[in-house]
Amino acid sequence: MATSTPTDSADLLIDGRWEGTEDHIEVEDLAEGGTVARIAAADPDDARAALAAAQAATVRTRESTVVERAKWLDQIADGIEARSEELAEIIVREAGKPISSARSEVAAAAERFRRAVEEVRNLDGDYLEGTTDGHEGWRAIVRPEPMGVVLCISPYNYPLSTTALQVAPALAAGNAVVLKPASQTPVSAAVLAQIVSETDVPDGAFNFVPGHGSRIGDVLSGDDRVDAIAMTGSSGAGKHVAGESGMVELHMELGGNAPAIVFEDADLDEAAAAAAKGSFKYAGQRCSAVSRVLAHDSVHDEVVDRIDAETDDWQPGDLFDEDTAIGPLISESQAEWVETLVEDAVARGAELVRGGERDGKVFEPTVLADVPHDARILSEEQFGPVAAVARFEDREEAIELANDTDLGLDASVFTADYDRAMEVADRVRAGAVRINGAPSHGLGDIPFGGVKDSGIGREGIGYTIEAFTTTKSIVL
Repeated sequence: MATSTPTDSADLLIDGRWEGTEDHIEVEDLAEGGTVARIAAADPDDARAALAAAQAATVRTRESTVVERAKWLDQIADGIEARSEELAEIIVREAGKPISSARSEVAAAAERFRRAVEEVRNLDGDYLEGTTDGHEGWRAIVRPEPMGVVLCISPYNYPLSTTALQVAPALAAGNAVVLKPASQTPVSAAVLAQIVSETDVPDGAFNFVPGHGSRIGDVLSGDDRVDAIAMTGSSGAGKHVAGESGMVELHMELGGNAPAIVFEDADLDEAAAAAAKGSFKYAGQRCSAVSRVLAHDSVHDEVVDRIDAETDDWQPGDLFDEDTAIGPLISESQAEWVETLVEDAVARGAELVRGGERDGKVFEPTVLADVPHDARILSEEQFGPVAAVARFEDREEAIELANDTDLGLDASVFTADYDRAMEVADRVRAGAVRINGAPSHGLGDIPFGGVKDSGIGREGIGYTIEAFTTTKSIVL
């Protein structure tokens, strides 16, 4: 438990102490303008101090019992629930997320800590007997042990719930944590740090070091004291961290370019509603977003018309209005990137059915039809509210188009034919394939993660707890 309380939510939390810094990050208020908060910006010495504190704390966390860790996790979940409305408002402001979505994120974060309590109770070992010549009479106790120090690097798009998906399994497995949140959205993570500091989590077992990745990122990921890294972010950032980290356990959920493949026998209303939700939810700023809709030639036009009609329900507005569906993108540069991809598609021959306009950070929900197969938006991650619809003639072409990208996180298949759905799911290179629904990772009951440039390892509460342990065999 922290030995002091913060004078400002902007402070660092290192070894149970709140520490101020000279440099700060001004977090922009995407809902109403101005500043949400001034958050401390850690320097390299701060980063190294956090790692030293975490390493020292592993002596205590390794000896902790499952009962103790379950208590920690429940206390954190209680703290999140007690401050749920405050956290939801912060997420609205720092991430530009509508209030209804922000509340759902806070609830998911608390539930992920609760689920970790359930899963850690299943963390047990094994007992084996020797069965080969010369090993008769051998007995082995095979047990999971904590890895040590887990570095958690969380993203801006789900600043609280993704952080929970990293931190909860790490603590549940008996590790110490150093959390480095995205510099665009560190305020909700600062509140989480306050919550953790008021629980029975030992000093140094949870350290909070916000800051600019360019200044402290390599210091953290390249330090020998780090035993595992949990990261959610872009493919480029993930490759950089992997190159700096050396021989540590890596869990990385990176970029996505999910295809929604719509066959001629699909329920087109269902497919269009799912594609629109997958494309426009949180303005498309999700790794699991539907980035391209591949529609059979015979239903392409109908799919476009139905998605266009669905778009009416996905319009930007007041982020504190319960009925607002989407908000601005995280930055003007991100909106400009989406604009570039849309302009490229139109220049290559795509039809702009709706949208395509940018006003600062706000990009209109956009529908593109007849997108050429060489358009960049079909192969590169857009992270924006664009439904890009392209044609295919047969199953083989659909699979070829779906796989024609360096990314492979999620995919969807819409068809009434079970055999076809299963064949396409088997052959599409993605970490998860949803049949007749938009991609969704949920709370983490089902493992998720990517292939190719979309990541390393699989996330999910129980799976991540197991991954953040190492196996020890004690042989008699």
